[in-house]
Amino acid sequence: MRIVVAGGHGQIARRLHRALVAIGDEPVGIVRNPAHVPDVRSDGAEAVVLDLETATVHEVVDVLVGADAVVFAAGAGPGSGPERKDSVDRGAAALLADAATLAHVRRYVLVSALGAGDVPPAGTDTGFAAYLHAKTASEVDVAGRDLDWTIVRPGALTNADGSGHVLLDDEVPRGSVSRDDVAAVLAALLHEPRTAGLVLELTSGSIPVDAAVAAVTERED
Repeated sequence: MRIVVAGGHGQIARRLHRALVAIGDEPVGIVRNPAHVPDVRSDGAEAVVLDLETATVHEVVDVLVGADAVVFAAGAGPGSGPERKDSVDRGAAALLADAATLAHVRRYVLVSALGAGDVPPAGTDTGFAAYLHAKTASEVDVAGRDLDWTIVRPGALTNADGSGHVLLDDEVPRGSVSRDDVAAVLAALLHEPRTAGLVLELTSGSIPVDAAVAAVTERED
């Protein structure tokens, strides 16, 4: 499958590129900074330079033509203000969905965050609260579209080596998860069309990734 990954130089995206290449897919990483192209290529992915904060929908459509799926794994990042969290974590995700519709790419996987969909608890850091608000708005937008979407809400992200074992369900206890394991779950979800329409929380756990994905699909059957 040809899979376009927005946020192609991010740590999850780069791990996803490598996971997809390993199973025979053709990832395409969208990056904002031309200096990041060699890194994306070193992952085995094709690199496309495009700023999703300023691009037109037709520019994004040009990238998506011929793709089988898209993944939104971009983010404004730590230290960004509420306006940029909105323009990237919500606005760019919406732009990618608009383009996917026009390019007839039905499969859309959105990387969100554990805590999205709820009101941030009192005392939540203002920057993180803005991030959760943007992710929540993005989820609502994507879930309202005529796309085969799946929303994934990872817990606190770590750089630990992936264990290949996770918790994946409608609701899981708060916890952390390695970026390696997030990428492995995303790759598995992209190859399981029965996960379309699901909002899934994800943390480290004891269930092998393939079994965890199979379990959520069997529950829906």
